Amino acid sequence: MNNTIRKYFKGDAVIWAVIILLSIFSLLTVYSATGTLAYRYQGGNTYYYIIKHASILLIGIIIIYVTHLIPYKFFSRLSQLFLIISIPLLVFTLFFGRDINQAHRFLAIPGFGLTIQPSDLAKLALIMYVARILSGKQDAIDDYKESFIPIIGPVLIVCALILPANLSTAMMVFVVCMILMFIGRIKIKHLLTFSGIMIGVLALFILVSLAFNKEGRITTWKNRIESFASGENEDNYQVNQAKIAVARGGLIQLRPGKSMQRNFIPHPYSDFIYAIIIEEYGFAGGLIVLILYLYLLFRAAILVRKSSRTFPAFVAMGLTLLITMQAMINMAVAVNLMPVTGQPLPMISMGGSSMLFTCLAFGVILSVSRGIKEQNNMPGETSSTEDVNEEEKENNN
Repeated sequence: MNNTIRKYFKGDAVIWAVIILLSIFSLLTVYSATGTLAYRYQGGNTYYYIIKHASILLIGIIIIYVTHLIPYKFFSRLSQLFLIISIPLLVFTLFFGRDINQAHRFLAIPGFGLTIQPSDLAKLALIMYVARILSGKQDAIDDYKESFIPIIGPVLIVCALILPANLSTAMMVFVVCMILMFIGRIKIKHLLTFSGIMIGVLALFILVSLAFNKEGRITTWKNRIESFASGENEDNYQVNQAKIAVARGGLIQLRPGKSMQRNFIPHPYSDFIYAIIIEEYGFAGGLIVLILYLYLLFRAAILVRKSSRTFPAFVAMGLTLLITMQAMINMAVAVNLMPVTGQPLPMISMGGSSMLFTCLAFGVILSVSRGIKEQNNMPGETSSTEDVNEEEKENNN
């Protein structure tokens, strides 16, 4: 049985286990959290949303499986294509995307009745592209023009296009790219100088926008921060309901489907699903979910240590950082450690494009782990500097 599983499901077995456990939490919690939604919009058919979610999750698992069979070196070249596609999509969405809460984040797919967030593709493409450039510039990594400029240009463009509609995603992607560049040995003074300049530009942009536009998206950011600080604004309603859910959870619970706060939290199946998990499974259940994400990051660090080549190490760490940081932000919001951001919980929250692109990221990570395992098990495999540099140059042509 074990040999059959290993034959078809390759790569890091622990990462596969994390994916399966997160999927189980997702199915159980989404079914519970969408009960009120079903009575409101589907005439009490509580199976409607769980079947829809399970279908998307199944497609996501298929994406993981197919992607993990692709040799990781192909993702170096695909990152260029993904980036070329995502930037025009971001521009188009910024002007013509569906307006939800004064933010143009979604594009409707004609004929399918589906919507996607181009930012989901863009952040995945950018992380892979940064990993590609970092791996190809290791011989000149200290050169500002040769290494730093080619990387920071796309980072700046993508983050600037995401920022007007989704500040939290833009900041998250920027931070992950900075960490990845630090791991890739870009000089700290370059990273700190540029980060300081970007903080100043962002502050100036916000001040000017507030002065000339009293009802735009920036006002929403301002209200959310004030709501978090004071606890008195309307945006704090959902946070207060999430606090009640967390308090009802206690230390240890095992009552799936018996959440009460799902009837009061506006988005219990997406933004605040972690609060529902704690309410139904207690602090212990919430801790298990937290540990799963942290252990995923730990496994990525092991992949980096085992890898004899730079691109797979950078792409695995970058994508894992992206998933883990998004999870930490979602959980922090649910327990009122951060202002409301609208970030879903990866592999758990109900969603479409977010779930599918998260699965794509998991597939790439598993592809890296499969490649590293095959290289380490290959008899006579060498890992000399010459061989490594030769393959990196081949991958980045």
